[in-house]
Amino acid sequence: MRQVNRYFRFAKISEAGFRHLLRCFALDLSAAQTAKMTGISVRSVNPIFQWLREKLAQECEKLSPFRGDLEADASHFGARRARGRRGRGAAGKTIVFGLLKRDDKVYTQIMSNVSRAAPQAVIRNHASFDSTIRTDGWSGCDGLIDLGYERHFGVHDGDSEFAVGPNPIDGIESFWGFAEHRSTKFHGVNRSTFPLHLKETEFGLAPKSETRS
Repeated sequence: MRQVNRYFRFAKISEAGFRHLLRCFALDLSAAQTAKMTGISVRSVNPIFQWLREKLAQECEKLSPFRGDLEADASHFGARRARGRRGRGAAGKTIVFGLLKRDDKVYTQIMSNVSRAAPQAVIRNHASFDSTIRTDGWSGCDGLIDLGYERHFGVHDGDSEFAVGPNPIDGIESFWGFAEHRSTKFHGVNRSTFPLHLKETEFGLAPKSETRS
């Protein structure tokens, strides 16, 4: 008798097969690699991986608001050299804003622009007012004191503060590097699925004891 799949009810895959898929997903294998290892078609693997990433994204939303020593920064994902512009605001790139609680977890959100209102909204919704916010001095994070955050420390590149200690946002910058490396490993990520891939990367840093129901 065929084993019923209690995890993905409408898939024509046994529970044992589904567990094999989960192991491949946990190992960060692509759908093509998973299909080759399991004998299940890529067409069947893709919707299951999509479903898993949606579940992880839901868990990530439950972890905020953050409280404590936080780092805030924006990054851009896409072509290394977009036509006409580089850096923040570069055309053709996806803008992502992140909040990282040191030695703990990270929250990311895609933004449509780099105006001050966009990052401020993320911080206001996902960081408690008694937190310490550290930034690289980007003007997009100016005005946090006016919002009610009493401790906002911004350090500009080249300022003397860097000479007496580590970069105040080296944690979130390390996360950006990890996320970019992971995207490269998959030979790039489709723009439509990028938000879920980003949440999957974010979930990898979340304390697992807090994500279990």
